[in-house]
Amino acid sequence: MKQLKYTRYVGLVFAVLLLVAVSGHPVIAASKMPSFVLPDVITGDDVDSKQFFGKTLLVTFFATWCPPCIQEIPTLIKLQTDYEGKGFSVVALSVDESGPRIVRKLVEKRSINYPVLMAGGSTARDFGGVVGIPTSFLINSKGTVVKKYPGYVPHVVLENDIKKIMN
Repeated sequence: MKQLKYTRYVGLVFAVLLLVAVSGHPVIAASKMPSFVLPDVITGDDVDSKQFFGKTLLVTFFATWCPPCIQEIPTLIKLQTDYEGKGFSVVALSVDESGPRIVRKLVEKRSINYPVLMAGGSTARDFGGVVGIPTSFLINSKGTVVKKYPGYVPHVVLENDIKKIMN
């Protein structure tokens, strides 16, 4: 009997988490973006999060083997193109364990126009724990995380949220 109740509870929790992940609705957050220094997948140079101070950011955790992550690349490219000159940048943080070579191939193949950095588990923990990918964080120009998006998010949702917080 206890096993049956536990199974129902786990099923309910999973269903709620899945609904939140696929709904495209952001989860509200309100904390400072953690600082980081991570290698760029193209140049190998370290990129310091301080260089983005004063910009609105969409920081997204992804992996090359993640279908929803690949699906959102065209949206991220378009957002970067449309808003880069207005104080905005996408910053992609790869959690691929196989290293930067495979990520570099993806960047080149898809003509990704935004910074792509290699992130480890500590970076994901610093952002408050990334339990699934893609997971994105919208950060205002003061460095405050204002929204967290678990899972794939439609272009229109991201664009509307970005417009709302841009200076």
